[in-house]
Amino acid sequence: MALDEEMQRDPTVFLMGEEVGQYQGAYKVSKGLLEKHGHQRVWDAPITETGFAGIGVGAALSGLKPVIEFMTWNFSLQAIDHIVNSAAKGLYMSGGQLTCPIVFRGPNGPPRGVGAQHSQCFAAWYSSVPGLKVVSPWSSEDAKGLLKAAIRDPDPVVVLESEILYGQSFPMSEEALSPDYVIEIGKAKVEREGKDVTLVSHGRGVDLCLGAAKLLEAQGVSAEVLNLRTVRPIDVAALVKSVSKTHRIVTVEEGWRQCGVGAEISALMMEYAFDQLDAPVERVTAADVPMPYAKSLEDAAMANETHVFNAALRVCY
Repeated sequence: MALDEEMQRDPTVFLMGEEVGQYQGAYKVSKGLLEKHGHQRVWDAPITETGFAGIGVGAALSGLKPVIEFMTWNFSLQAIDHIVNSAAKGLYMSGGQLTCPIVFRGPNGPPRGVGAQHSQCFAAWYSSVPGLKVVSPWSSEDAKGLLKAAIRDPDPVVVLESEILYGQSFPMSEEALSPDYVIEIGKAKVEREGKDVTLVSHGRGVDLCLGAAKLLEAQGVSAEVLNLRTVRPIDVAALVKSVSKTHRIVTVEEGWRQCGVGAEISALMMEYAFDQLDAPVERVTAADVPMPYAKSLEDAAMANETHVFNAALRVCY
């Protein structure tokens, strides 16, 4: 819906990637767009992320607004030179003369049963790069509002979608169904109010936090769930506001522990909310291993509701 509405609104917007056209998207995200907008607006690319990401950056520098789909963000490593060195650094290196209004999007983080080279979370990687904005939607409203904001943004935006969430249904408000619905990049959202502990995450991790919050409620613990929605820039004010109320925080992510999004939030809490904390920050992450293929090992390696529940109990003593 977001892609369709923005392509109707702005003739400079086009979609490019592997199987986005005739096959209608590997996950059917671009279903019907080729028939509606034609081959000049929906481009099936060969299997060369380096190639079509570079074409996209060139098109953006020339005044178009490309949406580049990676079949999985794991394959973006083929194109990381264009994302980081060409797109992200252009505005700074040109003294503000070059804008690059490009969107890179696709599934991020672990799906199921596809092994280590298809299961990595890239939130920490791309959020460390100045010049990029990085969003990570959870709900359908997040996905629509953030993608529309990303397409309209004058700078390069990384949109990290969850493959598992593609199969999950969410309610959509009348406001969100409007063509004018846009979510401001850089603003977190409180998905559940609470007073005892803050559970903060992005993307599918929000599901884990909400599930853990229900388990905690049965134990008499009131958990506040904060959906970051944007990983760069992080909404520090929203984090401080929540921690000032609960005085405890658990960060949750599908990525690895070292240099993760949770590590950054922990540092921010030390800098901006140290006097508000009544317990050390707890981090819930994936195991520090490449994702296993066997289901039993995969389950053991992924973050889950029980991990979040136990971490919250620890910070609440």
